[in-house]
Amino acid sequence: MTALNGKLDKAWQDKSLEEVAAAPVDALKGVSESDAQHLKEAFNIKTVKDLGTNKFFRWAQAIAVATE
Repeated sequence: MTALNGKLDKAWQDKSLEEVAAAPVDALKGVSESDAQHLKEAFNIKTVKDLGTNKFFRWAQAIAVATE
């Protein structure tokens, strides 16, 4: 998972993509437990996959890419 180097907390760096997708959001480097709790409360995001597939985040990303 070379593409993910530096993007995951140390405990998750050697996990498979499936394991990382199912991991709590705070497995991402720089996302705190508090941040993860806020995402859960606001958007019902519990896992890395939930974050990556959230429709609001995807819409915002599409807008950002289109305006680059």
